[in-house]
Amino acid sequence: MFSEVSNQASCNEGTEVLKELITDTDSSGKRLDAWLSAQLTPDLSRNRIQSLISGGQVSIDGKPIRETKHKLREGLRVTIEIPEPEDATPKGEDIALHILYEDADLIVINKPAGLVVHPGNGNWTGTLVNALIYHCGDTLSGIGGVRRPGIVHRLDKETSGIMVVAKNDLAHRHLSAQFADHGRTNDLERAYLAIVWGTPDRTTGTIDAPLGRSHRDRTKQAVVHEEREDARHAVTHFEVKERYAAKEDATALASLVECRLETGRTHQIRVHMAHLGQPLVGDLEYGSAYKTKANKLDEPLQSIVKGFTRQALHARLLAFEHPSTGELLRFEAPVPEDMAELIKAFQERA
Repeated sequence: MFSEVSNQASCNEGTEVLKELITDTDSSGKRLDAWLSAQLTPDLSRNRIQSLISGGQVSIDGKPIRETKHKLREGLRVTIEIPEPEDATPKGEDIALHILYEDADLIVINKPAGLVVHPGNGNWTGTLVNALIYHCGDTLSGIGGVRRPGIVHRLDKETSGIMVVAKNDLAHRHLSAQFADHGRTNDLERAYLAIVWGTPDRTTGTIDAPLGRSHRDRTKQAVVHEEREDARHAVTHFEVKERYAAKEDATALASLVECRLETGRTHQIRVHMAHLGQPLVGDLEYGSAYKTKANKLDEPLQSIVKGFTRQALHARLLAFEHPSTGELLRFEAPVPEDMAELIKAFQERA
């Protein structure tokens, strides 16, 4: 139950809808997100309401509340600012692309760190898709959907390296099948370089551990029990390429590791290496316990590590069968300047 003070009122620039609700006795003790969902269904879903709360667009008595579990009481004025829907169709933007190869079927690019692959919450513009639409025009495949035209695989925003994008439906289907197979029966090959804290206890190995949503943070992945409903099979093969400041007891300050994927789960390498005990340098999501480790380093390594503000991960190799010619295409990209500087600093520390 609620008393609606103002159903719809335009904000300063007319870009938002404002709703104000007053809680009554039936609201006492209820969660903010659950109560709002009950009042505003079917206009807003619970997920949408939770997103608005997290984004600071829900206030109680004029104070923004970002906690979805916030408990209510009688007589509170709850205000919701609802932004007008974004245009679901991405627009082309003149964003520079580092193109490694291009023909009528596909385009291969070396994605820089910091570039989001496709539009989504908080990133509706300035993405790789926006750049591709501008560069390729109407030739991109539409199978991936309006927001993901031509996209057959992705890299995290802060991961650099090689990606292939389909430019027509035939290429999209062919490439998607290769990535879905993960190279088990075809020539698909993917290799990543990661700089990790410490060093694995063996030079080569395989991490076979299912992944699912973290119970502590639903935006993150975690190694979960294989019988959990959302558990997804995940396998990463690794090889230690270099050890930095190695000791006689086989430990090391950090290591350069090559990872090859047998599956392609969200954040797979980052979660698997953290599970092994060697989180990626710069990864504050899965290696936050190592955040203060840089304080114990000597200069200039300390400053370089602190200044490295992304996960140290680069997709250095991608090989696949061309969807039209059947030719095996193989592309390699050296680590970008920031990772090269980080590697050099660790090498000099050794």
